Amino acid sequence: MNTIFERDLEAKGYIDVAIDPSIDIVQEIAKLKKEKNAVILAHYYQESEIQDIADYIGDSLGLSQQAAKTEADIIVFAGVHFMAETAKILSPSKKVLLPDLKAGCSLSDSCPPHLFAKFKENYPDHLVITYVNCTAELKALSDIVCTSSNAVQIVNDLPKDQKIIFGPDRNLGAYVMKKTGRDMVLWNGACMVHEIFSQDRIAQLRAAYPEAKFIAHPECEEHILAQADYIGSTSGMLKYTIENEAQSFIVATESGILHQMQKSSPTKTFIAAPPNNLCACNDCPHMKLNTLEKLYNALYYEMPEIDLPMEVIQRAQKPIERMLEISARLGL
Repeated sequence: MNTIFERDLEAKGYIDVAIDPSIDIVQEIAKLKKEKNAVILAHYYQESEIQDIADYIGDSLGLSQQAAKTEADIIVFAGVHFMAETAKILSPSKKVLLPDLKAGCSLSDSCPPHLFAKFKENYPDHLVITYVNCTAELKALSDIVCTSSNAVQIVNDLPKDQKIIFGPDRNLGAYVMKKTGRDMVLWNGACMVHEIFSQDRIAQLRAAYPEAKFIAHPECEEHILAQADYIGSTSGMLKYTIENEAQSFIVATESGILHQMQKSSPTKTFIAAPPNNLCACNDCPHMKLNTLEKLYNALYYEMPEIDLPMEVIQRAQKPIERMLEISARLGL
């Protein structure tokens, strides 16, 4: 790396350049998007100010679909590393930017590709389904990629006698097994945010709000899911809160989704499910590494950029495209 900016990026994972405090950063981002034919894709778990300027906000399935069809030259992905990688896999000719390269994922980190490859060798007659929350290298080892929105439907779409390895999330895998009645081999991975919820504190909260519906993401542990009135992906949970007549909801997933829930149903009450640790919160520290300032700098300097070997892109495209094909056929 030669320039000052590139050396700074190498050290910090993002462009650390002070922004003129007199500018309207939201207005400047809109201007840059138009000049550069760029699009901002943001996950529901991002800070509210990033969600509010995004061209598209969604969960992993929706974001994948948008990345595959966008006509923009530049994709600024306000999410975590594996999501930006997925966008690059689906749009390899486009420039994909991630505001902070260190925005990783505990679930993705729990499944190193070289260890999964050895694990896979023990089950040569099994088809491999991997949750999208994983590295490009892991996707390249897979037959089908899924999201929490379509995992159950994808498994149900396969022949009943098809043997399956499911990874990396053991909780989502167990939920899919329960919903489909299929016996799958599970990789032992998990999301740090979805494993911190307190069963006792949720019970206390439900007693305090007896009319509230308790909704949970399938990455949560089974004893948490057992209490839920509704289990679904982030987009599914959002839809449920809009359509359900209840006026209050206790939400067991990353707290960023509450912003969209409140915007969609301003008269309703949304309460973040409590974690085990009284001092902790259910924010994803990786998601929250992205800021409006980092996003502006990423778009201005067109860095940091996601770069993947073409061989990995080509191998990873197939299982993702298979997911998108199945989702389209099933109307998901």
